[in-house]
Amino acid sequence: MSKAQQKPKILNVKTVASSRMFRIQSVDLTFSNGESRVYERLLPEGRQAVMIVPVINDDILLIREYAVAIEDYELGFPKGLVEQDEDILVAANRELMEEIGYGARKLTVLSQLTLAPSYFASTMTIVLAEDLYINKLEGDEPEPLTLVAWPQEKMMELLADPDFNEARNVSALFLTREHLNLRAGSEL
Repeated sequence: MSKAQQKPKILNVKTVASSRMFRIQSVDLTFSNGESRVYERLLPEGRQAVMIVPVINDDILLIREYAVAIEDYELGFPKGLVEQDEDILVAANRELMEEIGYGARKLTVLSQLTLAPSYFASTMTIVLAEDLYINKLEGDEPEPLTLVAWPQEKMMELLADPDFNEARNVSALFLTREHLNLRAGSEL
């Protein structure tokens, strides 16, 4: 590794705030060129997340869910936290059953994403769910989620929907399109 590629030296890490879901840490760094900085990072309380793109017949399934940070409803894919010691695919199937009332016989990991990794130490695994069957589990949502079926052949039109704009959902859409195109040997 060249000097320009050396990771900065961490001089000090301290927790400056915490909640039931996150810790905020102050991190003192010295870079290989001698520059020093103090960064803050947000750490989730030790759990991964999963986002699932369910496909049934010729449709992809989305949910409409309230997003408190933007104070509005957002159209996106089912998602949730992975329980401690839970397999990622088991978590994906559980979240599907809780949020849309379907399980999947076929689950495929498409990718693992980070969101704002300079500030937020969280990962989300994107999973494609196929061969769905009805199976509803009780979830932790405060209100029923609205299920929206969207035709696969019009999946990229989701990008024009004003309620579909969260970065992880957009990434999941592109990853799904690429996976389905490669498998089918065609363009969607």
